[in-house]
Amino acid sequence: DVFFSDGVIERTVGEYYAIQERIEMGQMAKLFYPKVSSIAVWDKVFYLVLCIYLYGDLAIYEAAVAKSLRDIICNFRPVNCSKDPLDSDLCFIDSGMKRLDMYRMCTLIFVGVMGPFVFFNLTKTKYMQIMTTITRWLAMGTMITWAIVILGEGKGTGHPPLADFTKLPQLIGVCVYSFMCHHSLPSLITPINEKRSILKLLAADYLLILLFYYLLAVTGVFAFETLEDLYTLNFEPNRCNSGSTPLIIYCLQVFLSLFPVFTLSTNFPIIAITLRNNLKSLFLRESRRYSFFTSRCLFPLLAIIPPTIIGLITSNVEFLVGITGAYAGSVIQYVVPATLVIYARRMTLQHIGMGVKNPFASPLQHSSFVVVICIWTLLCWVLVSIYLFGTYTGSS
Repeated sequence: DVFFSDGVIERTVGEYYAIQERIEMGQMAKLFYPKVSSIAVWDKVFYLVLCIYLYGDLAIYEAAVAKSLRDIICNFRPVNCSKDPLDSDLCFIDSGMKRLDMYRMCTLIFVGVMGPFVFFNLTKTKYMQIMTTITRWLAMGTMITWAIVILGEGKGTGHPPLADFTKLPQLIGVCVYSFMCHHSLPSLITPINEKRSILKLLAADYLLILLFYYLLAVTGVFAFETLEDLYTLNFEPNRCNSGSTPLIIYCLQVFLSLFPVFTLSTNFPIIAITLRNNLKSLFLRESRRYSFFTSRCLFPLLAIIPPTIIGLITSNVEFLVGITGAYAGSVIQYVVPATLVIYARRMTLQHIGMGVKNPFASPLQHSSFVVVICIWTLLCWVLVSIYLFGTYTGSS
């Protein structure tokens, strides 16, 4: 293999484990996973799982954006303003359109606007991503500050139980999805110059993310009596008493309600294009030429249509996140890295030997840690499956 040719070995004496070239997880799967009867089966399995995860990701994006738009557009509220509106409720005061109809209309409009980008390649997204990052931090900071102010004024209405173990399976799926970035780590690590501190940098990064999630979650559960599956909806304008809301507060409420629309709209084409390319890697051969329709039309449609159907069927973001994170997400986050480590160690032992120390070696060297990770993944699947079965059969 080109990665282990003698020429490469000679040119990189003393830097056997240097990370100098950008390599994605799909390339790692092709490189390290063994072939079955000369057929690369396991890397196809990897692409299949990744595609399933990306399908779930896009469905979540569509549902989140459509719910946010619907709740801003619909102005009908029941007589009991404290009651959460249902999908079967009216959307407008003087119209027979239901909230579910408006949700589906928003889903189709969103896909109609963002979907065409999937037929092209987005190359210059730097400034778009910078604006998205600024918007995201501004919204997160506003929500945390708002919740803290509510608690500081003694107006918090949340009284969460000390522990509710029945929600543990649901929590697992959400947590896996929240920390899901392993498929992007290779691209993030390559540009870093000082890689000898990479473990400390990643550990500090994950710790910072964890603390941020804690701050966002803890302030939210005590500030609000109930939390929406899309947290930004807790800050939407109060249409039952909108006349007494100061203008600046109302503008912030609208901004937070539309926050998923801003951020997810910029990410949707990128995720969809990634899915399109992975579908091509799964089904097409590099050595064969395909028609214009197959390469430029069919696969963009395959990337857009399935998540759109899912988004039209359900608006339950919490359910979609739990499913996507617990099943496909856990495979990419736990199983794939663990198995790649096993096969990569075998290959490097064969080509490099034991005489060269890997400066980036994990402190968890024993193979038993890989077994523990796989058992944990299986446990996640079992717990989430039990939760879903109990929820949707009425036994929980």
